Amino acid sequence: MRVLFIGDIVGNAGLTHLKKNLRKLTAQYPCDIVVANGENINQKNGITPYEAEELHYAGVDVITLGNHAFRQQSIYSFLDDCNYIVRPANYPSVCPGVGTAEFDTAKGKVVVVSLAGQVDLDPADNPFYTADKIVSANSDSFIIVDFHAEATSEKRALGYYLDGRVGCVFGTHTHVQTADEQFLPKGTAYMTDVGMTGSSDSVLGAKKHQAIQRFLTRAFVPLDQAEEAPVINAVYADTEKKYIVRITL
Repeated sequence: MRVLFIGDIVGNAGLTHLKKNLRKLTAQYPCDIVVANGENINQKNGITPYEAEELHYAGVDVITLGNHAFRQQSIYSFLDDCNYIVRPANYPSVCPGVGTAEFDTAKGKVVVVSLAGQVDLDPADNPFYTADKIVSANSDSFIIVDFHAEATSEKRALGYYLDGRVGCVFGTHTHVQTADEQFLPKGTAYMTDVGMTGSSDSVLGAKKHQAIQRFLTRAFVPLDQAEEAPVINAVYADTEKKYIVRITL
């Protein structure tokens, strides 16, 4: 399976840059499925139905979310009806949407899973046990896991825990691309954090002066998303050829 996974898309800068360059990326890295984390695409975090449709139309097959999944109330009913967007599967079942999405490719069925970490994030069920249930229920599918988590240790632990049982485990949330793209010992493609698609001249996508003021004053300073120097952070994995590469464009 050939997978292109795009890191957290932040604001208009990330969306515009991705729309402009995604076709170029998929030409350079031919893939069977394109997955992107879209939980920060709105200027106030979260995602709206319009933004989800923009991403899908641009060529993203499946959109994953994370701890900002429900920031925009307009997405609630859309999540219940849409078959290409997933929120963390280890959130309560009463939450809008679902945690897995199926996508048919020429090489077979792909199941995309979103999971949220437990360390320093909002409460969620244990992602390890949730992953066990999903893997057991989809043993005939190629599984891609977006692990939206804060702690590097938790991400690496889940990667090794699922090694050989899923096709890919890619981390999101911290917005900084890691340099540890690899195939784990039993064959799972892994990267601790794919990084961010948005303004590189920023603090994790936010305007620098506002983020600095938060640290200087400890006061609540609203964060606006930056627009300058947009970049795409992504990872490409060909699991048949055992080829994996991190991408910055």
